[in-house]
Amino acid sequence: MLPIIEALLVLQDRDRRLIRLRAELEAVAPQRQLLQMKALKTQAAFDDVKKRSTHLESERKALEMEVATLQQRINKLRTEQLGTRSNDQYKAFQHQIETTQAEIGKLDDRQIEFMEQAEVVGRDVQEAARIAAAQKAETDRQLGEVASREANIRKEFESVSAERTALGAKIDPIALTRYERILKTKGDNALVGVDRLVCGGCHVKLPMQVCLHAKAQLDLVSCPNCGRLLYFTSDMSVANQP
Repeated sequence: MLPIIEALLVLQDRDRRLIRLRAELEAVAPQRQLLQMKALKTQAAFDDVKKRSTHLESERKALEMEVATLQQRINKLRTEQLGTRSNDQYKAFQHQIETTQAEIGKLDDRQIEFMEQAEVVGRDVQEAARIAAAQKAETDRQLGEVASREANIRKEFESVSAERTALGAKIDPIALTRYERILKTKGDNALVGVDRLVCGGCHVKLPMQVCLHAKAQLDLVSCPNCGRLLYFTSDMSVANQP
């Protein structure tokens, strides 16, 4: 095989590795974000249940304070009732006391409802807290793995990049420029094999003269259809049929 082709094939192998590693690095951020969003979702669910629990407790305490205020009113009414000498005023005070007691009874019923709801929500809070904690632990573990994988990929990327730079420095500048121009437009298949008169890149049938020229390995040969550089190995054939 033509030495320049061998050198470019080795270079292409490094470029393919760099393309793969770059894609893996670009995928890290979305993976990390997905993991973080999953943890945030379970945390948000816990926060929502906790907020409901806090709201119920706040409402219950508000009722408790309202009951205490009404009880103070009853105590004041009773004191005033004991000081009156009028039978009508006594009955009026008694009516106010009974009305206020009825209000307290309704508030007590509401407090019981809040307490029952709070008991249910309390269990939900415990379960949500357990799920959130478990999810956070799992997310932290997975994020650690992602960070470790990212570090390894970056290390390999730097190593391959350095190797690629060294290899490129040894290749004829004109041939290297030609290869890199094709690589930029055709992806990781700048050099492709030719077998049975077909280009390994665009899969279009090649003229026999082009195939023979590639087989002769005297110079760099391009596919007249896609522009990729062609190479020929001993296990390939210029025949139409296997």
